[in-house]
Amino acid sequence: MRILLTNDDGLSAEGLQVLYRQLKKFADITVVAPDSERSSVGHGITLTRPLWVKKMRLSDGRWGYGTSGTPADCVKLALNIILKRKPDLIVSGINQGPNDGTSIFYSGTVAGAREGALLGIPSVALSVDSLKSTDFRPAARLSARLIQTFSKTDLPPRTFLNINFPNGRRRHYKGILVTGQGRDPIHGKFKRNKDPYGREYFWMLAKSPLCKDDLSQDTYALAQGYVTVTPIHCDATDQNFLAKLKNQKWPRV
Repeated sequence: MRILLTNDDGLSAEGLQVLYRQLKKFADITVVAPDSERSSVGHGITLTRPLWVKKMRLSDGRWGYGTSGTPADCVKLALNIILKRKPDLIVSGINQGPNDGTSIFYSGTVAGAREGALLGIPSVALSVDSLKSTDFRPAARLSARLIQTFSKTDLPPRTFLNINFPNGRRRHYKGILVTGQGRDPIHGKFKRNKDPYGREYFWMLAKSPLCKDDLSQDTYALAQGYVTVTPIHCDATDQNFLAKLKNQKWPRV
């Protein structure tokens, strides 16, 4: 199996390095990731400046590729410039911090997997529910098993998997749940302060949505200690409303 591994925390991030060590046991891995952190860049791509690529050492001494771009840039560069053959799978992560619910619209980690799905390659995004010091090994070990499992299953076109792990040891995981995406928004919260020159500034702090008592949604299931597996489709069209709009009487142009 040939796997392209990327993330948004940067090529040197521990989550990527730990996952790399697990995946290389059964797959041929090429790592193409940002050369530094690109958290919350969403699905942006770089058009107004050049992209730089440099070889960087991985944890086992092998070479990976660090880029000056976003996770979506990394996938495009890998497929068009770096790789000689199309990968069988694109894996993005493991991210430091959850990417459940509406955070998938902001997440660079999720964008790496979405870009793969848009280009017709089976893809998965992986995240751990912790913004502090994290032991990525339990999630990495289970990620390897999950990848080997679903690699034998055909994903629908333009669909990828978004997987979130609770923080902590694997024995604390209650199980694996296939869930829908949580719909409650992440509310912006701002801290007001002044810089050394007396200029006022605002620092955005994300306020997580309230968890509804519903194990069918990833946000609540993750908070209850479950590993959540959510299929995400790239087509955001509201098909039901589309049908209604087609029957709408429109003014003459």
